[in-house]
Amino acid sequence: MVKINISYSGTLSFDAVHEPSGSKITTDAPVDNQGLGRTFSPTDLLATSLGTCVGTLMAIYAERHDLDLTGLTISLEKHMQADPRRVGHLPLQIDMPIALNDRHRQGIETAAAHCPVKKSLHPDIKVDLIFSYPG
Repeated sequence: MVKINISYSGTLSFDAVHEPSGSKITTDAPVDNQGLGRTFSPTDLLATSLGTCVGTLMAIYAERHDLDLTGLTISLEKHMQADPRRVGHLPLQIDMPIALNDRHRQGIETAAAHCPVKKSLHPDIKVDLIFSYPG
């Protein structure tokens, strides 16, 4: 269990503190939903959680197999739906820093697909994992 303490600071902005580490994240409502859009929105953090989770699972696989993923980049887009207002589509462009043989390519892609955040999302949210390898 991890405890996170959240407090409202006004103007549709919240501060979340990760109790074990003391790290703080501030969110703001997006401009298209009455906010000021000064930082990540809650749904931006959902998308960010997916991207970092996918990357983490890939890195765990890589470390177990002595592969160096330094330079890995993941770029994602968050597409909202209007009615009801919710995240509808999350395409992730995953640019691998190294070429992999078929066995490791399958392992990395399977690891990415098994990210717990991805598994926690509602099945109506479309998630596309798009891999690009050098060469």
